[in-house]
Amino acid sequence: MKIPLMRKAFLKEEQTKKALADFILTADRLSMDIECKKFEDKFAQYQKSKHAVLFNSGGSANLAMLQALKNLGKLKDGDKVAFSALTWSTNTMPIIQLGMVPVALDCEPDTLNTMSYHLLERLKTTDLQALFITNILGFTGDINTIKQICNDRNIILIEDNCESLGTELPEGTTGNFGIGGSFSFFVAHHMSTIEGGMVCTSDDDFAEMLRIVRANGWDRNLTAEQQEKWRGKFDIQSEFQAKYTFYDLGYNFRPTEITGFLGQYQMQFLEENISKREQNYLRIENIIKDNPDFVYLKHNHINRLSTFAFPFVCKTPELRKHYLDKFTQAGVEIRPMIAGNMQEQPFYKKYVKDLYDMPGADMMHANGFYCGNYPELLEEDLLVIENLLKK
Repeated sequence: MKIPLMRKAFLKEEQTKKALADFILTADRLSMDIECKKFEDKFAQYQKSKHAVLFNSGGSANLAMLQALKNLGKLKDGDKVAFSALTWSTNTMPIIQLGMVPVALDCEPDTLNTMSYHLLERLKTTDLQALFITNILGFTGDINTIKQICNDRNIILIEDNCESLGTELPEGTTGNFGIGGSFSFFVAHHMSTIEGGMVCTSDDDFAEMLRIVRANGWDRNLTAEQQEKWRGKFDIQSEFQAKYTFYDLGYNFRPTEITGFLGQYQMQFLEENISKREQNYLRIENIIKDNPDFVYLKHNHINRLSTFAFPFVCKTPELRKHYLDKFTQAGVEIRPMIAGNMQEQPFYKKYVKDLYDMPGADMMHANGFYCGNYPELLEEDLLVIENLLKK
């Protein structure tokens, strides 16, 4: 593969691997401990949120958010949870797995994202208890307006920000608009811990329940004050008894100290990483502007565009096939536009009966694709991509 989706597992890979090897050789403990907490503190400060809760993956973070909301009584079985039709499986599957009803919202091809008018249109016929929105490939819609609608209608807003770490709007940073936002540190994302995920929130009760959900339903990772509260509520008389007391539904979603160490180490490169991706995208965008085969992607409402990839939306399926062939023959690794219209996925048709018209998501399903955008792209790589996109 001449230009892979991601060239290396880490930014500054050789340096990072050496540091990781030294850490493993000297660490007294590799199961979740102080390095994970240090990463949480550092990431919360970066994201400007009160809390950050580290998980073993972004998918686990998504499931944990919905489980925590159910445990807190904010959501219940049968509640209708809207989601962006163009998204990833782990944004949608937890809605089904936890006994709630998924409701798809369409997306706008020229922003890639669900917009406020899609939400308002659905609300004409469907009451919603929550919206689990996805910020797509570094882009986002008019999420501040969506937040206002959710606040006015008492709809819980949750963000899947796994693809948009670092994207900023005048109103704030993506991942901070709802009760919580998830992040992924899988290889090829903005920063890598190999596997790993995070939830950021400024809601104290939500953060507390996320830590319970993350670790089997017990209280080991809570503060002493929080532990006292839970133990008093259920008349737990001793530390010995508390060790194996489970207060609510949870999972083993705990990360390792390797995740915590790598997260801290990679954060020193994060600003450079985001800046280079934005620079790359704006360069490639200049070619798209001059080629009528493509939909131009709007981002004038975004102050900083932290692109996860180079997304392309062709105007017809035939044009997409033309460019897919060109990219493949040139050795450039490509992917569909995430999972396309989620309603077309086999699992969704198996478990969900109510389907909606999704012209925007259908267009991106049939006409979209992307290739990798990362700091290690060489000048020659960018020239290859530019030439492939020319009319």
